[in-house]
Amino acid sequence: MVTVDVIIPSYKPDQKFLKLIQRLERQSVPVRQIIVMNTEQKYFDRLVYGTSFQKDYHNIMVKHISKKEFDHGRTRNRGVKYSDADYFIMMTDDAVPADEYLVENLLKPLCNGEAAVSYARQLATEDSGIVEKFTRNFNYPEQSRIKTRADLEQLGIKTFFCSNVCAAYQRRVFDELGGFIKHTIFNEDMIYAAKAVEAGYGIAYVAEARVYHSHPFTNMEQFHRNFDLGVSQADHPEVFAGYPSESEGIRLVRNTIDYLKAQKQKRQIPHLLCVSACKYIGYRLGKHYCRLPRKLVIALSANKDYWRQDNLIKAGSRIDATKGYGRSEQEIEDRKSKQSGK
Repeated sequence: MVTVDVIIPSYKPDQKFLKLIQRLERQSVPVRQIIVMNTEQKYFDRLVYGTSFQKDYHNIMVKHISKKEFDHGRTRNRGVKYSDADYFIMMTDDAVPADEYLVENLLKPLCNGEAAVSYARQLATEDSGIVEKFTRNFNYPEQSRIKTRADLEQLGIKTFFCSNVCAAYQRRVFDELGGFIKHTIFNEDMIYAAKAVEAGYGIAYVAEARVYHSHPFTNMEQFHRNFDLGVSQADHPEVFAGYPSESEGIRLVRNTIDYLKAQKQKRQIPHLLCVSACKYIGYRLGKHYCRLPRKLVIALSANKDYWRQDNLIKAGSRIDATKGYGRSEQEIEDRKSKQSGK
Protein backbone atom coordinates (compact mmCIF):
# COMPACT_ATOMS: atom_id res chain seq x y z
CA MET A 1 0.00 0.00 0.00
CA VAL A 2 1.34 3.46 -0.91
CA THR A 3 2.06 5.98 1.83
CA VAL A 4 1.23 9.67 1.68
CA ASP A 5 2.09 12.56 3.99
CA VAL A 6 0.79 16.14 3.92
CA ILE A 7 3.13 19.10 4.45
CA ILE A 8 1.61 22.45 5.43
CA PRO A 9 3.59 25.69 5.84
CA SER A 10 1.54 27.88 8.18
CA TYR A 11 1.65 31.47 9.38
CA LYS A 12 -0.98 32.93 11.68
CA PRO A 13 -3.34 29.95 11.13
CA ASP A 14 -7.03 30.42 11.90
CA GLN A 15 -10.16 28.27 12.03
CA LYS A 16 -9.69 27.26 8.39
CA PHE A 17 -6.55 25.42 9.43
CA LEU A 18 -8.45 23.39 12.02
CA LYS A 19 -11.12 22.59 9.44
CA LEU A 20 -8.39 21.53 7.01
CA ILE A 21 -6.92 19.13 9.57
CA GLN A 22 -10.34 17.67 10.35
CA ARG A 23 -11.05 16.95 6.69
CA LEU A 24 -7.63 15.45 6.09
CA GLU A 25 -8.42 12.97 8.85
CA ARG A 26 -11.48 11.75 6.91
CA GLN A 27 -9.89 11.04 3.53
CA SER A 28 -10.69 7.84 1.62
CA VAL A 29 -6.94 7.29 1.25
CA PRO A 30 -5.49 7.72 4.75
CA VAL A 31 -2.90 10.40 5.39
CA ARG A 32 -0.08 8.81 7.36
CA GLN A 33 1.38 12.00 8.80
CA ILE A 34 0.70 15.74 8.68
CA ILE A 35 3.84 17.86 8.93
CA VAL A 36 3.25 21.51 9.82
CA MET A 37 6.09 23.95 9.14
CA ASN A 38 4.82 26.81 11.27
CA THR A 39 6.23 30.33 11.16
CA GLU A 40 6.26 32.01 14.60
CA GLN A 41 5.19 29.67 17.39
CA LYS A 42 3.17 32.29 19.28
CA TYR A 43 0.51 32.41 16.56
CA PHE A 44 0.10 28.64 16.46
CA ASP A 45 -0.06 28.41 20.26
CA ARG A 46 -2.70 31.13 20.30
CA LEU A 47 -4.91 29.09 17.93
CA VAL A 48 -4.74 25.78 19.80
CA TYR A 49 -4.65 27.19 23.35
CA GLY A 50 -7.42 25.71 25.45
CA THR A 51 -8.25 23.04 22.87
CA SER A 52 -7.57 19.30 22.76
CA PHE A 53 -5.61 19.66 19.50
CA GLN A 54 -2.58 17.62 20.62
CA LYS A 55 -4.74 14.85 22.06
CA ASP A 56 -7.10 14.67 19.10
CA TYR A 57 -4.43 14.43 16.40
CA HIS A 58 -1.58 12.04 17.06
CA ASN A 59 -0.29 11.98 13.50
CA ILE A 60 0.67 15.67 13.39
CA MET A 61 4.25 16.90 13.65
CA VAL A 62 4.63 20.65 14.22
CA LYS A 63 7.99 22.32 13.57
CA HIS A 64 8.36 26.00 14.44
CA ILE A 65 10.60 28.49 12.64
CA SER A 66 11.00 32.26 12.86
CA LYS A 67 9.70 34.62 10.20
CA LYS A 68 13.29 35.48 9.27
CA GLU A 69 13.95 31.81 8.49
CA PHE A 70 11.00 31.32 6.15
CA ASP A 71 11.61 30.81 2.45
CA HIS A 72 9.03 29.42 0.02
CA GLY A 73 11.42 26.81 -1.33
CA ARG A 74 13.76 26.03 1.55
CA THR A 75 11.00 25.75 4.19
CA ARG A 76 9.06 23.29 2.05
CA ASN A 77 12.22 21.27 1.42
CA ARG A 78 12.75 21.08 5.17
CA GLY A 79 9.23 19.74 5.58
CA VAL A 80 9.85 17.07 2.93
CA LYS A 81 12.93 15.87 4.83
CA TYR A 82 10.68 14.87 7.75
CA SER A 83 8.77 12.53 5.44
CA ASP A 84 9.74 9.19 3.89
CA ALA A 85 6.36 8.56 2.27
CA ASP A 86 6.00 7.46 -1.36
CA TYR A 87 4.01 10.63 -2.09
CA PHE A 88 3.54 13.91 -0.29
CA ILE A 89 0.98 16.67 -0.68
CA MET A 90 1.84 20.35 -0.25
CA MET A 91 -0.99 22.52 1.10
CA THR A 92 -1.40 25.99 2.55
CA ASP A 93 -3.03 26.49 5.92
CA ASP A 94 -6.17 28.07 4.44
CA ALA A 95 -7.00 25.46 1.77
CA VAL A 96 -9.95 23.33 2.90
CA PRO A 97 -10.71 20.00 1.14
CA ALA A 98 -14.14 19.99 -0.45
CA ASP A 99 -14.70 16.28 0.25
CA GLU A 100 -13.06 13.05 1.42
CA TYR A 101 -11.67 12.16 -2.03
CA LEU A 102 -9.06 14.90 -2.37
CA VAL A 103 -6.05 12.70 -1.64
CA GLU A 104 -7.39 9.79 -3.69
CA ASN A 105 -7.96 11.95 -6.75
CA LEU A 106 -4.60 13.70 -6.51
CA LEU A 107 -2.73 10.41 -6.33
CA LYS A 108 -4.33 8.79 -9.38
CA PRO A 109 -2.16 10.42 -12.10
CA LEU A 110 0.95 9.92 -9.96
CA CYS A 111 0.35 6.26 -9.21
CA ASN A 112 -0.35 5.40 -12.85
CA GLY A 113 2.80 7.18 -14.02
CA GLU A 114 1.10 9.99 -15.97
CA ALA A 115 2.70 12.83 -13.98
CA ALA A 116 5.37 13.80 -11.47
CA VAL A 117 3.11 16.34 -9.77
CA SER A 118 -0.64 16.89 -9.67
CA TYR A 119 -2.53 19.91 -8.40
CA ALA A 120 -6.08 20.49 -7.25
CA ARG A 121 -8.89 22.68 -8.46
CA GLN A 122 -9.38 25.75 -6.27
CA LEU A 123 -12.94 26.83 -5.58
CA ALA A 124 -13.89 30.26 -4.31
CA THR A 125 -15.59 30.33 -0.93
CA GLU A 126 -19.27 31.25 -0.71
CA ASP A 127 -18.52 34.73 0.62
CA SER A 128 -16.25 35.58 -2.33
CA GLY A 129 -17.23 38.29 -4.78
CA ILE A 130 -18.29 37.70 -8.36
CA VAL A 131 -14.88 38.61 -9.78
CA GLU A 132 -13.04 36.27 -7.42
CA LYS A 133 -15.37 33.41 -8.33
CA PHE A 134 -14.90 34.01 -12.05
CA THR A 135 -11.11 34.22 -11.66
CA ARG A 136 -11.03 30.88 -9.84
CA ASN A 137 -13.06 29.24 -12.61
CA PHE A 138 -10.82 30.81 -15.25
CA ASN A 139 -7.61 29.50 -13.67
CA TYR A 140 -9.10 26.22 -12.44
CA PRO A 141 -11.65 24.95 -15.00
CA GLU A 142 -13.86 21.89 -14.76
CA GLN A 143 -11.76 19.78 -17.15
CA SER A 144 -8.73 17.83 -15.94
CA ARG A 145 -5.59 17.80 -18.07
CA ILE A 146 -2.10 16.30 -18.26
CA LYS A 147 0.43 18.89 -19.46
CA THR A 148 3.76 17.91 -21.03
CA ARG A 149 6.54 19.43 -23.10
CA ALA A 150 4.41 18.85 -26.20
CA ASP A 151 1.94 21.47 -24.91
CA LEU A 152 4.44 24.34 -24.70
CA GLU A 153 3.59 25.73 -28.12
CA GLN A 154 -0.14 25.79 -27.40
CA LEU A 155 -0.25 26.56 -23.67
CA GLY A 156 2.95 28.54 -23.21
CA ILE A 157 3.52 29.45 -19.56
CA LYS A 158 0.31 27.66 -18.53
CA THR A 159 2.19 24.40 -19.18
CA PHE A 160 4.19 25.09 -16.01
CA PHE A 161 1.23 26.35 -14.01
CA CYS A 162 0.96 24.47 -10.72
CA SER A 163 -0.07 25.61 -7.27
CA ASN A 164 1.26 24.49 -3.90
CA VAL A 165 -2.01 25.62 -2.36
CA CYS A 166 -2.72 21.92 -2.93
CA ALA A 167 -0.37 19.76 -5.00
CA ALA A 168 0.86 16.16 -4.73
CA TYR A 169 4.36 14.99 -5.61
CA GLN A 170 6.09 11.73 -6.42
CA ARG A 171 8.88 11.54 -3.84
CA ARG A 172 11.21 9.57 -6.12
CA VAL A 173 11.01 12.17 -8.88
CA PHE A 174 11.21 15.03 -6.37
CA ASP A 175 14.52 13.71 -5.06
CA GLU A 176 15.75 13.00 -8.59
CA LEU A 177 15.10 16.62 -9.64
CA GLY A 178 16.64 18.11 -6.50
CA GLY A 179 13.45 19.34 -4.85
CA PHE A 180 12.26 22.93 -4.77
CA ILE A 181 14.63 25.76 -5.48
CA LYS A 182 16.18 26.65 -2.13
CA HIS A 183 15.82 30.43 -2.25
CA THR A 184 12.95 32.14 -4.02
CA ILE A 185 10.52 34.93 -3.26
CA PHE A 186 7.64 33.23 -5.10
CA ASN A 187 6.72 30.56 -7.64
CA GLU A 188 8.66 27.62 -6.18
CA ASP A 189 5.86 25.38 -7.47
CA MET A 190 6.02 26.63 -11.08
CA ILE A 191 9.83 26.55 -11.12
CA TYR A 192 9.72 22.90 -10.02
CA ALA A 193 7.00 22.12 -12.57
CA ALA A 194 9.11 23.64 -15.35
CA LYS A 195 12.04 21.48 -14.26
CA ALA A 196 9.82 18.39 -14.30
CA VAL A 197 8.47 19.19 -17.78
CA GLU A 198 12.00 19.76 -19.09
CA ALA A 199 12.96 16.34 -17.70
CA GLY A 200 10.13 14.72 -19.64
CA TYR A 201 7.53 14.38 -16.87
CA GLY A 202 3.89 15.42 -16.95
CA ILE A 203 2.02 17.95 -14.79
CA ALA A 204 -1.53 16.88 -13.92
CA TYR A 205 -4.35 19.29 -13.25
CA VAL A 206 -6.99 17.24 -11.41
CA ALA A 207 -10.34 19.02 -11.45
CA GLU A 208 -11.93 16.24 -9.36
CA ALA A 209 -9.56 17.07 -6.49
CA ARG A 210 -11.09 20.21 -5.00
CA VAL A 211 -10.22 22.65 -2.23
CA TYR A 212 -11.91 25.85 -1.11
CA HIS A 213 -9.40 28.67 -1.25
CA SER A 214 -9.72 32.37 -1.95
CA HIS A 215 -8.31 35.66 -0.67
CA PRO A 216 -10.00 39.07 -0.37
CA PHE A 217 -6.78 40.97 -1.15
CA THR A 218 -6.84 44.77 -1.11
CA ASN A 219 -5.49 46.72 -4.08
CA MET A 220 -2.17 47.35 -2.32
CA GLU A 221 -1.87 43.71 -1.28
CA GLN A 222 -2.36 42.75 -4.92
CA PHE A 223 0.32 45.27 -5.90
CA HIS A 224 2.88 43.89 -3.43
CA ARG A 225 2.03 40.28 -4.28
CA ASN A 226 2.45 40.88 -8.00
CA PHE A 227 5.68 42.79 -7.42
CA ASP A 228 7.09 39.60 -5.86
CA LEU A 229 5.68 37.60 -8.77
CA GLY A 230 7.60 39.84 -11.16
CA VAL A 231 10.78 39.45 -9.11
CA SER A 232 10.56 35.67 -9.28
CA GLN A 233 10.14 35.77 -13.03
CA ALA A 234 13.04 38.17 -13.45
CA ASP A 235 15.26 35.92 -11.34
CA HIS A 236 14.40 32.82 -13.40
CA PRO A 237 14.58 33.70 -17.09
CA GLU A 238 15.35 30.04 -17.82
CA VAL A 239 11.71 29.34 -16.96
CA PHE A 240 9.78 32.50 -17.72
CA ALA A 241 11.66 34.50 -20.36
CA GLY A 242 10.46 32.43 -23.29
CA TYR A 243 6.84 32.31 -22.14
CA PRO A 244 5.58 35.76 -21.04
CA SER A 245 2.51 35.81 -18.83
CA GLU A 246 1.19 39.26 -19.77
CA SER A 247 -1.05 37.93 -22.54
CA GLU A 248 -2.73 35.49 -20.16
CA GLY A 249 -3.42 38.33 -17.71
CA ILE A 250 -4.95 40.47 -20.47
CA ARG A 251 -7.14 37.55 -21.54
CA LEU A 252 -8.38 37.13 -17.97
CA VAL A 253 -9.32 40.81 -17.69
CA ARG A 254 -11.15 40.81 -21.03
CA ASN A 255 -13.05 37.62 -20.22
CA THR A 256 -13.98 38.97 -16.79
CA ILE A 257 -15.34 42.19 -18.30
CA ASP A 258 -17.44 40.18 -20.77
CA TYR A 259 -18.74 38.02 -17.93
CA LEU A 260 -19.66 41.04 -15.80
CA LYS A 261 -21.55 42.55 -18.72
CA ALA A 262 -23.41 39.29 -19.32
CA GLN A 263 -24.33 39.11 -15.62
CA LYS A 264 -25.48 42.76 -15.66
CA GLN A 265 -22.77 43.67 -13.19
CA LYS A 266 -21.17 46.54 -15.14
CA ARG A 267 -20.75 48.53 -11.94
CA GLN A 268 -18.03 46.05 -10.96
CA ILE A 269 -15.90 46.88 -14.02
CA PRO A 270 -14.21 50.07 -12.65
CA HIS A 271 -13.09 48.17 -9.55
CA LEU A 272 -11.82 45.31 -11.72
CA LEU A 273 -9.79 47.74 -13.84
CA CYS A 274 -8.34 49.38 -10.72
CA VAL A 275 -7.30 46.03 -9.24
CA SER A 276 -5.88 44.91 -12.58
CA ALA A 277 -3.85 48.12 -12.85
CA CYS A 278 -2.39 47.53 -9.38
CA LYS A 279 -1.47 43.98 -10.34
CA TYR A 280 0.12 45.01 -13.62
CA ILE A 281 2.12 47.94 -12.23
CA GLY A 282 3.39 45.79 -9.36
CA TYR A 283 4.31 43.00 -11.76
CA ARG A 284 6.16 45.29 -14.18
CA LEU A 285 8.11 46.96 -11.38
CA GLY A 286 9.02 43.54 -10.01
CA LYS A 287 10.22 42.39 -13.43
CA HIS A 288 12.66 45.33 -13.46
CA TYR A 289 13.53 45.40 -9.76
CA CYS A 290 17.27 45.27 -10.52
CA ARG A 291 17.03 48.84 -11.82
CA LEU A 292 15.41 50.12 -8.62
CA PRO A 293 17.11 51.29 -5.39
CA ARG A 294 17.34 48.48 -2.85
CA LYS A 295 15.34 50.38 -0.23
CA LEU A 296 12.53 50.93 -2.70
CA VAL A 297 12.54 47.24 -3.69
CA ILE A 298 12.09 46.24 -0.06
CA ALA A 299 9.30 48.79 0.40
CA LEU A 300 7.45 47.45 -2.66
CA SER A 301 7.83 43.78 -1.75
CA ALA A 302 5.28 41.75 0.21
CA ASN A 303 8.03 39.50 1.62
CA LYS A 304 10.54 41.88 3.17
CA ASP A 305 12.44 39.19 5.06
CA TYR A 306 13.34 37.59 1.72
CA TRP A 307 15.65 40.49 0.96
CA ARG A 308 17.50 40.15 4.27
CA GLN A 309 18.15 36.50 3.37
CA ASP A 310 19.10 37.55 -0.15
CA ASN A 311 21.71 39.97 1.22
CA LEU A 312 23.22 37.25 3.40
CA ILE A 313 23.37 34.76 0.52
CA LYS A 314 24.97 37.27 -1.82
CA ALA A 315 27.46 38.33 0.84
CA GLY A 316 28.33 34.68 1.45
CA SER A 317 28.90 34.06 -2.24
CA ARG A 318 31.52 36.81 -2.27
CA ILE A 319 33.59 35.17 0.46
CA ASP A 320 36.81 33.59 -0.74
CA ALA A 321 37.33 30.46 1.32
CA THR A 322 41.02 30.28 0.29
CA LYS A 323 41.63 33.57 2.06
CA GLY A 324 40.21 32.62 5.42
CA TYR A 325 36.50 33.23 4.88
CA GLY A 326 36.70 36.99 4.72
CA ARG A 327 39.45 37.56 7.30
CA SER A 328 41.70 40.54 6.76
CA GLU A 329 45.29 40.00 5.64
CA GLN A 330 46.52 40.92 9.13
CA GLU A 331 44.17 38.41 10.76
CA ILE A 332 45.44 35.70 8.41
CA GLU A 333 49.07 36.52 9.25
CA ASP A 334 48.34 36.55 12.99
CA ARG A 335 46.62 33.16 12.66
CA LYS A 336 49.58 31.72 10.78
CA SER A 337 51.98 33.02 13.42
CA LYS A 338 49.97 31.42 16.21
CA GLN A 339 49.84 28.10 14.35
CA SER A 340 53.59 28.12 13.63
CA GLY A 341 54.35 28.92 17.27
CA LYS A 342 52.58 25.81 18.50
